[in-house]
Amino acid sequence: MTARHSKPIVDSVQKAESAPRPMIELHGLVKQFSNAAGVFTVLKGVDLTIRSGEFVSIVGKSGSGKSTLLNMVTGIDHPTEGNVVVHGTDIYTGVTESQRSKWRGKNLGIVFQFFQLLPMLTLLENVMLPMDYVDMYDFDERPARAMELLTLVGLEKFANKLPVLVSTGQQQLAAIARAMACDPPLLVADEPTGNLDTRSADKIIQLFEGFVAQGKTIVMVTHDPSLTSRTHRNIIISDGELIDETISRSLPQLRHRHMLEFTKIVEEHDYQPHETIISRNGNVDYFFMIRNGEVDVVLQDRKKKEYVLSRLQAGEFFGEIELLRGGKSIANVRAGDRPVEVLALPRADFIRVMNESPITAEAIGKIVQKRLEEKRVADQRSESGKQVNR
Repeated sequence: MTARHSKPIVDSVQKAESAPRPMIELHGLVKQFSNAAGVFTVLKGVDLTIRSGEFVSIVGKSGSGKSTLLNMVTGIDHPTEGNVVVHGTDIYTGVTESQRSKWRGKNLGIVFQFFQLLPMLTLLENVMLPMDYVDMYDFDERPARAMELLTLVGLEKFANKLPVLVSTGQQQLAAIARAMACDPPLLVADEPTGNLDTRSADKIIQLFEGFVAQGKTIVMVTHDPSLTSRTHRNIIISDGELIDETISRSLPQLRHRHMLEFTKIVEEHDYQPHETIISRNGNVDYFFMIRNGEVDVVLQDRKKKEYVLSRLQAGEFFGEIELLRGGKSIANVRAGDRPVEVLALPRADFIRVMNESPITAEAIGKIVQKRLEEKRVADQRSESGKQVNR
């Protein structure tokens, strides 16, 4: 394994300048609750950045801390330690409860699982309510603005009905219209499809996708895998800690406890363009997961001429064939045309967890067979080419 390399300053500056601005920045976030049994830590030093225009899902088992994390972002609850910066504002440092409430009304839309529409108000009046609270838009403009939003979600014919007179799916659509009443840059949704049928849930996600296309940022807590596949990022929280996203993308079948274990023990390595990561016929002591950049798997024909067998992207992995089957490396593996960041998991830890997670081992085994078949076909072509040249 080559030594860790520092990133070029120019590349880092260019990347920072081209990247969208952060919408949410969490730094060292800790949340503790006290009861008769003692102090219970729900969030354990969470660091997270979500950039403007991203559609992000947050998942985790019951009690993992995902709802608490959402409450920190929305300003509903207070962190024990750490900072929460949303849309450029530190929402807890030197901010009163009243100021935070006004800020939330103008900058944040919240969609709850159980809608929380006021039952005595019509759908139109429910959508107007946030505008009244923060005194946004002229008084005479608010009904028209609310009707535009109800039309957007397909409820213009139900504008004057009370929530109890429409379906649960329509109530959630009205709640989304209400969340967008003040045109906030950030929309936070806590299990927004949890009580809806598949058709209604799909309509909700289509709306969210439309908002993201307009530049909004959406953070959604969900248990539904069909929804996480439609978001830009899927953040997993386990026992109050975030799982590395490269690990969760590379090994999605892995149990969350194993993902968290890997998050804590992987080594980070950077490689410069075309630098060798694994040498053919060399020992392989790590399972590699690609965080950024591309990696080329390179073979040689009988004339020692190199050709790229495959090009691996971020979220893919390599080194698994040698670790699972034993023996030396069957190919050269190199960084592509750009710098590459990888996570390296030691052999012993990889093998141990594969033995504990047969579903993951089976999934990786299928990829091993596919890659070996690709190599066999490539070898046959190389041999055929040699015979023709004769």
